[in-house]
Amino acid sequence: MKRKQFLALAAGAATLPLVAACGGSSGGAASTAAAVDGEIEPRAISWLLSRPANGPVIEIMTALAEDYAAEHDGFSLKLITTPDRPSYIQKYETLAAANELPELFDTDATPFAAKLNTAGRMIDVEDLLTQLGVLEDFRPAALDYQRFDDGSLRMIPLEFGVELFWYNKGLFEEAGVEVPTTLDELTSVCEALAATDATPIAVGGQDAWPLERYVAYQPFRIAGPDYVTELKSADAAFADEPGAASAAWLAKLGEVGAFQQGFSSVGYADAQALFTSGRAAIYNMGTWELPNLATSALPEAMREQIGFFTLPVTDGSVTGADEFVAPSGIGVAVNAQTYDPLVRDFLAFVLERYPAEYAKSGLLGPTGIDPVVPEDALPIYQEAIDVAAELGEATLMPWDTQLDPATNSRLQQELVLLVQGDVTPEQFLSTMDEALTTNAPKYFED
Repeated sequence: MKRKQFLALAAGAATLPLVAACGGSSGGAASTAAAVDGEIEPRAISWLLSRPANGPVIEIMTALAEDYAAEHDGFSLKLITTPDRPSYIQKYETLAAANELPELFDTDATPFAAKLNTAGRMIDVEDLLTQLGVLEDFRPAALDYQRFDDGSLRMIPLEFGVELFWYNKGLFEEAGVEVPTTLDELTSVCEALAATDATPIAVGGQDAWPLERYVAYQPFRIAGPDYVTELKSADAAFADEPGAASAAWLAKLGEVGAFQQGFSSVGYADAQALFTSGRAAIYNMGTWELPNLATSALPEAMREQIGFFTLPVTDGSVTGADEFVAPSGIGVAVNAQTYDPLVRDFLAFVLERYPAEYAKSGLLGPTGIDPVVPEDALPIYQEAIDVAAELGEATLMPWDTQLDPATNSRLQQELVLLVQGDVTPEQFLSTMDEALTTNAPKYFED
């Protein structure tokens, strides 16, 4: 989960029992939950979230809430914010267990959120968007990222991006390598780059999710998105072909020195600086960082050197070169228990205006409205945006939003050991399958 997505789930909070909603059903919120009639009675409503305070989502939503309040005396939107994501997750899951979630709350389509859905705690967002006449405005990939395994949609996406491999053309030329088209070629490219004393790949290991992206790449190419769906419920194993190939590939990346020394303690900003300063050759990051990677904010020495490529394939890949990670960030769920004509009317007001306002930020949004490219953008800015129009159907779901909390936490720890060479691929697979079989069945059966 990028900075704006989930990091490791808080295992303690995740084990709290859910209190089923009054009238809730095992099938989740009814499709009619979005159809509420009655008088609009303005009041304060709350939104539980953890997003950058100076980011476009909060700034736009705050402004729109003020506009709505000007027309509905007595209305206000209270933001319940938490500075860091792990603390946010703990608060979110604690409030859910106490049946005290506010009208709106942020969540990914995690196993915990799926339990809320089963308990009837979220309204049917697909039904809501359809009734408001805006469903077709959204990018299919943005909506698909928010869906649960059964296809149900319970979160509204407010962002969108595609994840790319940014690279330094000068360092590639110095190492005598070209853009890799397969994951195996990426390993060879890293080995050649390391031989020139450049850091092949900058990764923010401290945040855990950037490295965890890499464990998902081989399985997505070999078996498609179904592998992690089966893996998380222990219907598949890490030791199966997709997982075994991933472990061997990551161990090889570690062996050739693909990541910077001490990568596990390097933060998000420092990893990015390693790349933008010209010291690292590759940086795997999404288009939400376009303002830092493709405008005059980029150091001048890098402006002519920066390029990008998409996730390489494998021999016999079942997913295409146009299919990779395309996240729409953490979504907004609507509490079925507090949903009423006011909440519906406010969301209708917001969803009519938000897409155009978000486009002004210069970033890809959840709808098809083209972003307003900033005046100081480099040519590569538009090139990166254009990738979103060419996406295939399959979406790589980040594993940190899919696995149960305890297994995910163990995976993040073991990945560091694997890449550092402290454990072998066989040891890694054995440890992870033990964690999976211990944690997944009881988590998903609760």
